Amino acid sequence: MISCEVALESDATSSSSSLSSDKDKDKDVDPSSIATEKIGARVRVKVPLKVHHIPRVAEVDITGMEGVLKQYVGVWKGKRISANLPYKIEFLTHIEGRGPGPVKFFVHLKEDEFEYL
Repeated sequence: MISCEVALESDATSSSSSLSSDKDKDKDVDPSSIATEKIGARVRVKVPLKVHHIPRVAEVDITGMEGVLKQYVGVWKGKRISANLPYKIEFLTHIEGRGPGPVKFFVHLKEDEFEYL
């Protein structure tokens, strides 16, 4: 007598392994690699946002300001970390009360707070 259960089980395990390999392919697309490809891109802040960490200035409204994406800090030593604001953006602008030259400062933002130009 020939049993068909063995053939069915092996087919079921091979189809489930092929499904898991398809899922693994989706996991191979790392958001940090996508983010690091965009380093150096020009960005614009698209949400109302004020920063308070620039010396000798009470607050600076960076809404609509343009800057440069300098670093993605969601990966450290090859491992993903849970950075709340993973995109480090450099701004260079004239700020009233800070002298004649432009002021360079960095701001950490989430991806939904800026847009690529």
